[in-house]
Amino acid sequence: FFFFFFFLMIRRPPRSTLSSSSAASDVYKRQVNNNGRTAPVSENPYIRLLVKLYRFMARRVECQFNKVVLKRLFMSKMNRPPLSLSKLAKLMAGKDGQVAVMVGTVTDDVRMLDTPQGLKVCALRFTEGARNRILKNGGEILTFDQLAQQHPTGSNCLLVRGPRAAREANRHFGAPGTTHAAPYVRSKGRKFEKARGRRKSRGYKC
Repeated sequence: FFFFFFFLMIRRPPRSTLSSSSAASDVYKRQVNNNGRTAPVSENPYIRLLVKLYRFMARRVECQFNKVVLKRLFMSKMNRPPLSLSKLAKLMAGKDGQVAVMVGTVTDDVRMLDTPQGLKVCALRFTEGARNRILKNGGEILTFDQLAQQHPTGSNCLLVRGPRAAREANRHFGAPGTTHAAPYVRSKGRKFEKARGRRKSRGYKC
């Protein structure tokens, strides 16, 4: 009995499985990656209904387009930045007849004087100025449920998105002085963050 008890004490600890885990050999938990959303955090009923629709489309229609739209519907607003009408016009240049699909907001750009004729755009939301300019110039505005009916496979559609790294906060990501990250300073002047690392005459310049 003593030898049996001693054997139980020195035996190798059990490996972790998906159903049970072991503190000594936690293999599976280290390898499981649960990053990324599987549902939207937003309580917006329109987005929730679109997620239901595009879940079905992504499962039943053999194309990648619906899966990408579904993934973007899950994203936070920070990861769905708006796209200006001027940028949209550049992206759609030479793509007559195609539908621009933007999972986010399309905004107006007062710096653009001439709006292209016949723009066909599908987006979650349009600002009033952008909507009026598109419709006034013979364009067409679609909702995502209309897009699912007219282009279920995403054929003749161009997925576009806004600039995610255009936020002011992105300028400060990284270590100031060693990368091109801008430091947070009280003021801009001779005495504030102008020495080492900012000029070649003071050690080095990044």
